[in-house]
Amino acid sequence: MSLLNPQLSAFAAVLSEGSFESAARRLSITPSAISQRIKALEDRLGQILILRQSPCRATEAGQRLLRSVQQLQLLEAETLDDFAVERTGEANPTTVAIAVNADSLATWFLGALAELHQRHRLLFDVRVEDQDHSTDLLRDGSVLGAITADAHPVQGCTVRKLGVMRYLPVASPAFVARHFAKGLDAASLGHAPMLVFNRKDALQWRFMRSVTRARLAPPMHYLPSSTGFVEAAALGLGWAMAPESMLKRPLGEGTVQALEPGRWLDVPLYWQHWSIRSVTLSHVTDALIAAAAQGLRLSDTTRRHT
Repeated sequence: MSLLNPQLSAFAAVLSEGSFESAARRLSITPSAISQRIKALEDRLGQILILRQSPCRATEAGQRLLRSVQQLQLLEAETLDDFAVERTGEANPTTVAIAVNADSLATWFLGALAELHQRHRLLFDVRVEDQDHSTDLLRDGSVLGAITADAHPVQGCTVRKLGVMRYLPVASPAFVARHFAKGLDAASLGHAPMLVFNRKDALQWRFMRSVTRARLAPPMHYLPSSTGFVEAAALGLGWAMAPESMLKRPLGEGTVQALEPGRWLDVPLYWQHWSIRSVTLSHVTDALIAAAAQGLRLSDTTRRHT
């Protein structure tokens, strides 16, 4: 049972699944029916809502509509749960779309999702995005909430601080001896190979700016894996900024070491979500705050990296 207009359901499914064909499979109708519903919706609103490409993307008008539809879908699921008290275990659980940075996903975040699934039968559509860019997915309506480094709320959103993720600059002992024997300075940072998650990853650059204002162009490896970062550093591929919670064993075993003791980079993390009265979002918020209290530092004021 759905309370949503079939055209809106088709619209959301296309953008969620990325194509008309996948949306048709999800809704158990034909691609032609999906196309007709999208066309009728666009005619009704007088604007193109979806860019027909691979994957399909929302236009600016489509992004505005998607934000509303995502919220309507969540409230619809809660309304049906409230009224249909005889619903069986076969009823479709609510799916919550969340953006999260890769390092949180690899450390503290999954425990919260597991608890939410067990307690409330929630399903999750997790989108991995850099913490400096995850609010973009809130703005375009792709997600209902995001783990972000941005303390300023997206319009229509609520922000809660979760804690601080501390990053340490590490490399293998042999790498440190070879590249940083004379210490951490512009010359060493400019020549030592560096590990970078992807083109959006600015952590290494922020750390280097805390050491020197020199314009640097070090050799780089792109490695989109949080756990792979630590392993690659231990193998001597380069130096990396890694979450301290992932470094306890490697540091203890001596497979990696800090480039310079007492230097780090603290990144405050926040939970932003749409400001709607939703029991589901309240459950998600509570679970994330509890998990973050166990997996993140509460404050970055005890000691500075500069």
